[in-house]
Amino acid sequence: MTTRLVQISMKAGDNSALGRFWADALGWEITGDKGPETNVEQPGSTYPDPAALCIDVIGSPDAGADPRPVPAPAPKTAKNRVHVDLATTSAAHRAELVARLTALGASPADVGQGDGVPWTVLADPEGNEFCVLEPRDVYRDTGVMAAVVVDCLDPRAMARFWGEATDWTVHEVTDERAALRSATGVGPYLEFLRTSEPKRGLDRIHLDLRPYPGGDRRAEADRLRGLGATDLDIGQGDAPWTVLADPEGNEFCILSPH
Repeated sequence: MTTRLVQISMKAGDNSALGRFWADALGWEITGDKGPETNVEQPGSTYPDPAALCIDVIGSPDAGADPRPVPAPAPKTAKNRVHVDLATTSAAHRAELVARLTALGASPADVGQGDGVPWTVLADPEGNEFCVLEPRDVYRDTGVMAAVVVDCLDPRAMARFWGEATDWTVHEVTDERAALRSATGVGPYLEFLRTSEPKRGLDRIHLDLRPYPGGDRRAEADRLRGLGATDLDIGQGDAPWTVLADPEGNEFCILSPH
């Protein structure tokens, strides 16, 4: 058996507001907005759909509500370990998209990119960094979400783990970068970029996986432990998902089969 990447999970102070920003930014829609959870999906997609990884925005449970067993997000004090890259088709398209995102509430962000880079770094209204890329041929068929990018110390090791953990195909591996894409060859890439900065604290953005129908969440968790994943307690309690960390400590969740 195997599992698949199905969505990005974002912690938020205000999940409804942040979900609306990302729906408007991507041209997607809110498909669920109840309590501390807001779902953002591409119109016309059928979840789970590798062509359009959805975004699950998770806030703090309301006082008196049935609490979802996840901790409230800590204040953001450093660059996120995980971010999204957006694709564009021309210089004019990139400029128009940056202007539109700024009008929606995004702001310029400095992550040490320096002057003269051909992409634009922004932050969403809660400070989560993302990039609006210059046109790149590799992303010509990804849709608006070009890639989900994870900072790491060893891209080769991350490609080995995630290539075996999921059914995604490894497309490129170097000392500086590794790239995977869904087995069907559609949708955004999952990329690992080398950084010298070690991971500190919990990620505000993480990956969620699901076994295929007929699979077993606990069996998949055991298989991933055998590949190098470790158990992680983030206060989830007796939740219907399993929280693990990859070999560099990045949290991810295994959800029930769908």
